[in-house]
Amino acid sequence: MRFQRPARSARALVAVELTPLIDVVFLLLIFFMVSTTFVRETALGIRLPNAQGDAASREPGDIEVQIGAAGDYVVDGHRLAGDDVAALQTALATAAQTDRFGATVVVAADAGTRHDAVVRVLDAARRAGLTDVSILTDNANSGAEGEDGH
Repeated sequence: MRFQRPARSARALVAVELTPLIDVVFLLLIFFMVSTTFVRETALGIRLPNAQGDAASREPGDIEVQIGAAGDYVVDGHRLAGDDVAALQTALATAAQTDRFGATVVVAADAGTRHDAVVRVLDAARRAGLTDVSILTDNANSGAEGEDGH
């Protein structure tokens, strides 16, 4: 059985044009890029817990880290120039070396402080070898009036 080859003119008609297909794919790509919206979750609707009960005792050798609402840090009364973890780690390690082995890091953060600023302090304390960390909070009963209204 012998097959016949199609003529040259018939082969030229069978060619597939990829240009329109590529145009359609790029148009779909542009459409999806333009119509996609990236929504950033800004609020999760959570309530931060209040501290209740007796306050923990503070030791004189504790290392106090204050965090302002703008994210600025003060370690034992010394303001830090940067807000990176390396600067915090250096400041905490220096404070821990001054005869405070096993000292507790006490974090006093402003109510408007972002959580990532507190996490930086926790990470820097871990890297500096300080494992005991306390976070100062307002006592839930500190602003409450007595039963007689005074």
